[in-house]
Amino acid sequence: MGGGRGGNKRGRTQRRHFKQHRENVWKRSKSDNPPSDNSTWEPFATENIAFNEYYKEQEIVPEEEWDIFMKVLRKPLPAAFRINSSTQFFEDIRSQLENDFMKSLASEVTDEGEVEAIRPLPWYPENLAWHLNFSRMQLRKNQTLERFHEFLKQENEIGNITRQEAVSMVPPLFLDAHPDHFVLDMCAAPGSKTFQLLEMIHQSTKPGSLPDGMVIANDVDVQRCNLLIHQTKRMCSANLIVTNHEAQHFPGCHLDKNCIDASDLGNNKDPKINKLLFDRVLCDVPCSGDGTLRKAPDIWRKWNAGMGNGLHRLQVLIAMRGLALLKVGGRMVYSTCSMNPVENEAVVAEVLRRCGGSVELLDVSSELPQLVHRPGLKKWKVRDKGIWLASYKDVPKYRRDGIMSSMFPSGRSFKEEKTVSDGPHEGIAPSDNTHETGNPNSSANGHQTDNNIESKQEIGQLESFLNQSDVSDEEMSSFPLERCMRIVPHDQNTGAFFIAVLRKLSSLPATLGNHTYQHGQLTSENLDLPKQLPDEIIKDTNGLAINPSEDGADNQYSETTSDVDLRDKPEGDSGPDSLGICEEGNEPEETQKDGSGETDHVREKQGKGRLQIQGKWRGVDPVVFFKDEATISSIKEFYGIRESFPLNGHLVTRNSDTHHVKRIYYVSESVHDVLKLNFHVGQQLKITSVGLKTFERQTSKEGTSSACAFRISSEGLPLLLPYITKQILCASLVDFKHLLQYRSIKFADFVDAEFGKKASNLMLGCCVIVLNKGDQISSDPIQVDASTLAIGCWKGRTSVSVMVSAIDCQELLQRLSVHFGGKEDSLMQEIKPSIVQEKAGQTMNSAEVDRESETVAQAIVG
Repeated sequence: MGGGRGGNKRGRTQRRHFKQHRENVWKRSKSDNPPSDNSTWEPFATENIAFNEYYKEQEIVPEEEWDIFMKVLRKPLPAAFRINSSTQFFEDIRSQLENDFMKSLASEVTDEGEVEAIRPLPWYPENLAWHLNFSRMQLRKNQTLERFHEFLKQENEIGNITRQEAVSMVPPLFLDAHPDHFVLDMCAAPGSKTFQLLEMIHQSTKPGSLPDGMVIANDVDVQRCNLLIHQTKRMCSANLIVTNHEAQHFPGCHLDKNCIDASDLGNNKDPKINKLLFDRVLCDVPCSGDGTLRKAPDIWRKWNAGMGNGLHRLQVLIAMRGLALLKVGGRMVYSTCSMNPVENEAVVAEVLRRCGGSVELLDVSSELPQLVHRPGLKKWKVRDKGIWLASYKDVPKYRRDGIMSSMFPSGRSFKEEKTVSDGPHEGIAPSDNTHETGNPNSSANGHQTDNNIESKQEIGQLESFLNQSDVSDEEMSSFPLERCMRIVPHDQNTGAFFIAVLRKLSSLPATLGNHTYQHGQLTSENLDLPKQLPDEIIKDTNGLAINPSEDGADNQYSETTSDVDLRDKPEGDSGPDSLGICEEGNEPEETQKDGSGETDHVREKQGKGRLQIQGKWRGVDPVVFFKDEATISSIKEFYGIRESFPLNGHLVTRNSDTHHVKRIYYVSESVHDVLKLNFHVGQQLKITSVGLKTFERQTSKEGTSSACAFRISSEGLPLLLPYITKQILCASLVDFKHLLQYRSIKFADFVDAEFGKKASNLMLGCCVIVLNKGDQISSDPIQVDASTLAIGCWKGRTSVSVMVSAIDCQELLQRLSVHFGGKEDSLMQEIKPSIVQEKAGQTMNSAEVDRESETVAQAIVG
């Protein structure tokens, strides 16, 4: 998730690096490395004295394992990938790995600690995740691995596999998501875990049906949201919403019906849910990332203890927000790719401390018995500005804004006790060494203005004082932190990871509100509201009438926009559908009014609060329910879509002008309910992507003459396929292969003349060609099951052209060859050579359609 903000702004890290003109350490100019016969690439240094000292002191591994731990940590990370179980060919891919590549690559083992070149991860269900004993660099450079590398690239591009670090696959497995669950991925980008969650939601779903659950994938950085959308688009799910919020301020969308007149709710249909709560929450928070040293060696040179200290506060806030959004009885997984206990056990302990028995830490070690892991730490220290701190009472007073009591095992603040910073050292100011503390508020001038005390001199006195005094006994947490799981690199040749599984037993304490830290203590002041905001904007945030939730977390601030949203809000702009979702006919410019002149959606009530409609989300198109009955009827009529498939109320667009809609998206019932709720609470969710692209407007010259202005997109075809009764044909294996191979075939040139005749009788426009598996009688209605293969095509005036990309055609041909062998090869020769020669003049439709549509895959049902 990182620290970036939404909109068109750069992320914080990106902005900081831009301002500092930080060099790109991965890209070296040619002038820096002049070509020579003896020149060799110099790897990053894999040594950091501060790192060694810090983790030896924390005892994250026994002393006798330290050398092997460091040895493995310095090695490149082996590649890993996961087979996407949602694809129809996942069993073929698994079989190819087990029976082909495991044998052919047996002699290519490069790691002395490994026996096999590739192997399934023993703890991942059904052999769907694989570990390669090659780094990405080795895969690219080793000629003997070329065929395997090409296989991986092709399957990854199509979406049959997902390249993902092995330990990154673990948190979703412990989340235990079911098809009827509402799931929130709080810090979702780049999206590999979200993809796993979608697979769990869609597990065992019948062809043409959708699960009752849904996934909301959120990320703070809008550019990373685009990466997230690209990653999850391959799943073709109508049960996904992608949002762009700071995770610690994710909206709860609590609907207070007392704030809206009954007639308003009646006009728009009362939403089925009145608050956005989740059965499962994945809280994979931003972290220092030192568990990824094997794949990101640049971390070695810039690592310092302050990286973790600086993120602790944010991590606690995100975890607490996740628990506030979790249903009672629900499960949340907190995870990081860091080894630092300040980011891991300290956060979990603070969460348990705040929740006061309403949340328990689960022991899930038996759920994946073959996953080797270590128990969480019960004791640790905090390092700040080169000094070890065993207890919060050791923290100098001037450092207590950066070093909090929650970072220590006991979490005690020792308010009543005299501390090191009392007396002559009370006025010591922080130095400019902010990179180690992680605290951006430290003084930049090296001295305290009031007392004019030089920083270096006073820090030296402080260190001398600490060395002479008795440091407090090491603290130990009273919480069962051993139930947390630490994955270390040398156990199973992976990266490092931390996982804690929490279950919500009851509502959170009502005293938990807008908690912030002050001198290491939890306070109720709303410190997160930007001080520079105008008073009227801050007032607007408090104007949204929302009842306090049973969690005590749905307060005025946390349930409204975050500070970034407030900054992006144009002053005086309060259009009801300028963000999120709106109803057609209720446009912000022409808000309907009743006889009294009051708007239908927003009225001030005597004795009641006023529902504040949020301003526009910059750079985000509105989500609009598509209700153009003429267009919907033409689509249903043209494709013969059965009445059993619900279209009305499930179609949305990103353009309020229905005459210029280019794409129509389909949303599941669960997503529909969330969108309706979001509308009623004033567009609190900043939605960057929603639903499954199902229909696309024709734009080619020939397409505009079609009876239907919209064609079926490849992403939406699997969902629609069981309900299509028109513009659909069943082709023999040989003709199906011909279409994939030659891309466009004249009606008269199909091997099956009857098929060619039927194709010529179709209406001009989009059509669907289904593979006849041998048991389908041409006169029967086409039967669809989980094994059905279909592709979207364009029926032109003289030919049929496929709307499938070249790489997808190639992949599908390969899979057909595996299934059916070469029994049709002789028939493939029946196609006339002249057809191939004439293709250049006949594929106008195919070329135009390819330009219009995005890369498309074969339609897979189930």
